[in-house]
Amino acid sequence: MNNYAYDKEKLSSKTVLLRTDFNVEIKYNSVVSDFRLRRTIPTIKDLQNAGAKIILISHIDDKEGGSLEPVARNLVKDFPKLFFIEDIFSEDAKDKVSKMRNGDVILFENLRKWPGEKANDEAFAKHLASFADVFVNEAFSVSHREHSSIVGVPKLLPSFIGPAFREELKHLSAIENPKRPFFVILGGAKFETKLPLLKKFLEVADSVAVGGAIANDFFKVKGYFLGDSLVSEKIPSDLSHLLQNPKLLLPVDVYTSHKGERFLKNPKDVGIGEKIMDVGDKTIKIWKAKVAESNCILWNGPLGKAELGFGAGTEAFAKTIANSGAVSIVGGGDVVAAIEKLNIMKKFTFVSSGGGAMLEFLSSGTLVGLEAVKGASHRVSYSKSAKKEFFSRLGKWF
Repeated sequence: MNNYAYDKEKLSSKTVLLRTDFNVEIKYNSVVSDFRLRRTIPTIKDLQNAGAKIILISHIDDKEGGSLEPVARNLVKDFPKLFFIEDIFSEDAKDKVSKMRNGDVILFENLRKWPGEKANDEAFAKHLASFADVFVNEAFSVSHREHSSIVGVPKLLPSFIGPAFREELKHLSAIENPKRPFFVILGGAKFETKLPLLKKFLEVADSVAVGGAIANDFFKVKGYFLGDSLVSEKIPSDLSHLLQNPKLLLPVDVYTSHKGERFLKNPKDVGIGEKIMDVGDKTIKIWKAKVAESNCILWNGPLGKAELGFGAGTEAFAKTIANSGAVSIVGGGDVVAAIEKLNIMKKFTFVSSGGGAMLEFLSSGTLVGLEAVKGASHRVSYSKSAKKEFFSRLGKWF
């Protein structure tokens, strides 16, 4: 089966547009978590060793100015000559790219600084593609989004999937034939994104535990008063049917918060003004027992609101899985943050860089970014002359 990997022997002197995900946590103008950077650095070095010229492109959320400049300063530790370009439409951008030598690395500013990225604007995709000979997608975690740098650029350049992206696909695809017993845990919020996966794994897994805010929807259907707890605006109509499934495990106790105080109680006893913030101790004990008897574990989404001081359930569960000896595949930003905090990353079989992308791939078996590369012009020779002929048919835009 074609894994859409690039051929390193053909990359010498070629300019590679490498789509990364450097949407990392920034505090005080510095990178707090470099998990996604470390996941991509081997690919950048691999391309350097192949003699390529590398242009890194990414987005970052609007935090502390929404700039990738702190990321550039972090990457300089591994790539001392890395150059950061703030305006990709400037003459300076064209000049710096044209003067690149083999092994040089340039990082472009946050793609979402320009509306064309999220709008999947064809002209913006053409502008990005005009800098390079080859496109490589190493941003698994955003490849469920139809943005210009994910689905637009592959229409214009020979395109490939990077090694870290392929590693994601390998481990997540293995879930199709898991070791038994197979235990799945879904947490976090955004029930609408997790419902297809919940339905799928209630059929194929041995047990499915639901925590975080998505458990609140089930409590609502059961008729519980939930105070000010987060619930979906529109409760899915088929939750009543799912509640009848004996494989479904809901929290038997929860931690709530009200006016700065916390309470441990049965979810049906939530009071006025209280918010459910984490799973309780009895729940963790029951779920730990399930972990102990499982040979394969899949976990996506936190069990509580760690950013508000309710991360104990997530951390306790992370430690249990890490020490279980089972095949363990986990993902989701808050789960990864907990694992990093506990310094137990290496104890898991695989930690996915994606949250939403992980859910989408597990639900549908593909991603729009992956399909874009599959349907791309990667079969076209990526010589300078072939590139020139290819773009001459599209017209001049840069």
